[in-house]
Amino acid sequence: MAWNLDADRPIYAQLVEKLQLRIITGYYPPGGKLPSVRELAAEAAVNPNTMQKAFAELEGSGLIITQSTNGRSVTEDGGLIRHSRVMLARKHADIFLAGMRDLGYTEQEATAFLSDRNGGTVGE
Repeated sequence: MAWNLDADRPIYAQLVEKLQLRIITGYYPPGGKLPSVRELAAEAAVNPNTMQKAFAELEGSGLIITQSTNGRSVTEDGGLIRHSRVMLARKHADIFLAGMRDLGYTEQEATAFLSDRNGGTVGE
């Protein structure tokens, strides 16, 4: 899974999203050990301090747990992982709807557009 970071948004916030995505999709399974900050920073081509900031935010949310001698692991709380998935999906939906509003679509038209993507007739 590529990192593909955007210079227009805070890097640590994008790292949080990418790590959340890896957790909610099972790339990092519940209870699974995470790579070290340095390993992930090298993989993402970012400063380790930036990756550490992302880890701290994920720890604050409960998605990852620090074990003093064993590094970090993903929570085993399935409810928390599902909740994070829903929240991330809502964020993506809000971004989509905002973009559609910018194009002049109402929320109902945007929803219909999603339902009729193959037909291509909504709003024409």
